[in-house]
Amino acid sequence: RRYERGSIILNTNRPFEEWGSLFKDNIIATAILDRLLHHSHVFYITGKSYRLKGHNSKSGEK
Repeated sequence: RRYERGSIILNTNRPFEEWGSLFKDNIIATAILDRLLHHSHVFYITGKSYRLKGHNSKSGEK
């Protein structure tokens, strides 16, 4: 049992509001988020993707 005993790092590119449609069940998504977000720290990172640095969209070459 991991809950309240150790750390979990989870990243997602979907906002929490979309999790109900992703799991096809709002009740299940709410239960999962409730467990994950209890005692959690949420960081929202915005800005340009570092992975796209130096990416040339015209030729596909770096």
